[in-house]
Amino acid sequence: MSKSTANYRPETRLVHSGTLRSQYGETSEALFLTQGYVYDSAEQCEARFKGEDPGFIYSRYSNPTIAMFERRMIELEGAEAARSAATGMAAVTTAILAPLKAGDHLVASRALFGSCLYVVQDLLPRYGIETTLVDGANLDEWQRAVKPNTKTFFLESPTNPTLDVLDIPGIAEIAHKAGARLVVDNVFATPIWQSPLALGADVVVYSATKHIDGQGRCLGGIILSSEAFIAEHIHNFMRQTGPSISPFNAWVLLKGLETLGVRVRAQTETAARIADVLASHPKISRLVFPGRADHPQAALVKKQMRGGSTLVGFEVKGGKQAAFRVLNELKLAKISNNLGDAKSLVTHPATTTHQRLKPEDRAALGISEGFIRFSAGLEHADDLIEDLTAALEKA
Repeated sequence: MSKSTANYRPETRLVHSGTLRSQYGETSEALFLTQGYVYDSAEQCEARFKGEDPGFIYSRYSNPTIAMFERRMIELEGAEAARSAATGMAAVTTAILAPLKAGDHLVASRALFGSCLYVVQDLLPRYGIETTLVDGANLDEWQRAVKPNTKTFFLESPTNPTLDVLDIPGIAEIAHKAGARLVVDNVFATPIWQSPLALGADVVVYSATKHIDGQGRCLGGIILSSEAFIAEHIHNFMRQTGPSISPFNAWVLLKGLETLGVRVRAQTETAARIADVLASHPKISRLVFPGRADHPQAALVKKQMRGGSTLVGFEVKGGKQAAFRVLNELKLAKISNNLGDAKSLVTHPATTTHQRLKPEDRAALGISEGFIRFSAGLEHADDLIEDLTAALEKA
């Protein structure tokens, strides 16, 4: 962490960390759209490629604007190093695939985003990497899944879309005893409410598309870990295969980080108010919100998270037909499979993010035909509550 921001609180780091100013002394971070760089001499060029001279070579793997985004995330997360990627799934896939080889074994929580499940269940086995899915909330299942060739554990917490919270320290301990690393997708908690590295995780990944941008403007992802992990497994993989973030997107994400704390706190407060109202609504059969006393892992939420979530999950009585009527009646909250936006967004996971799963697999995860995922935006909470309760009357 740089000396200039090491002693400051997260909100201050979100505004100031990592800034590199040009000779013009600009206030806002500069946007460097260049593809390549020039050198003072052939000797300097050679030294740059050999890693003996610091500086930029090619924007596929290094760029001043991208470096500022990575440094700001490093200082916020408490990591040693980071590499950003074009999308959240590029970050997840790279973090999982790059360190593994044919013959290795990965253990993952069964409760994953649909694209993450594809990587674990379909993609990795094509390359000879064995995978096992477990009930992420059951530590015994993680332990039983360990094999001599287990190299990586992977999980989301809170999970998408049912907002289960997994025991990161407990799972990390099992992984480390087995000589494996733990990769945590921290998108739903955000770095404001949870710090997986401090809880024992080895690698943290984000879809920066979500809360970090937070305004529906661009795609992005990032991998954060130790210097050794990034240097040994991630840097060269990304350099050679090219899942690179664009400098423009990195600049947009830098601007998003400046307001991340303000937005996440406001959205979490709104989500909590919505959860309290929906919990007693006669049309709702189940409600899940981290931070409420009735959350299935309420004690764990208190132990490892600093706040709840910007998301609320709820099940409408009457299944898919009733859920669709609610979605179609909403006036403020927009139907979208995205989340973490300034605008409230709502989706039906069974027919979108998790539609490729078999019905029995969705049921095992708690994704019923009536389940809806609500992402609270920055609208007034009372307006959103009125919108939701009016729509529920049509269910």
